[in-house]
Amino acid sequence: MAKVELKKPVVEEIASNVKDAASVILVSYSGINVAGDTALRKELREAGITYKVYKNTMMNFAFKGTEFEPLCEQLNGANAIAISKDDATASARIISKHLKANPTVKMIGGIVEGNYYDEKAVAALATVPSREELLGRLFGSMQSPIANFARVIKQIAEKDGGAAQAAPAEAPAEAAAEAPAEA
Repeated sequence: MAKVELKKPVVEEIASNVKDAASVILVSYSGINVAGDTALRKELREAGITYKVYKNTMMNFAFKGTEFEPLCEQLNGANAIAISKDDATASARIISKHLKANPTVKMIGGIVEGNYYDEKAVAALATVPSREELLGRLFGSMQSPIANFARVIKQIAEKDGGAAQAAPAEAPAEAAAEAPAEA
């Protein structure tokens, strides 16, 4: 069997993994210790992110002719890729968190939703909250004025309700006082 035939399945695996990806982050992992790598892989796996080390030539072949081709220029040294299918910023957030404990590891670049981002831009993406958190903030900000309005209406109703309850209590006394005078 020729070497090319042995490499073809690996290239196809990479291509199929990145095909429908929301983001692909290229990571230089040199200098990370085993404990740090294990913790990083575990957290990425729990978030549903595929993190694998491939040969640069295999990634180069898989990226050629796709939207991921700008990453080919960055394929130097010991690299891995983090592929997220759902949350475009999740892999950048998790890797960025682990960079503090392992300063030799760095995010080289990435393709997020079809756009190329360099090292600084990927680091900036790491600060973007998840989609769920952003939606929670949006709904919270929309709910706050409605909740405040409901509280004000309730307070007005209680205030007017207290006056309305006092008025009927006074009305029978007035009616009783007027009734004997008419008789």
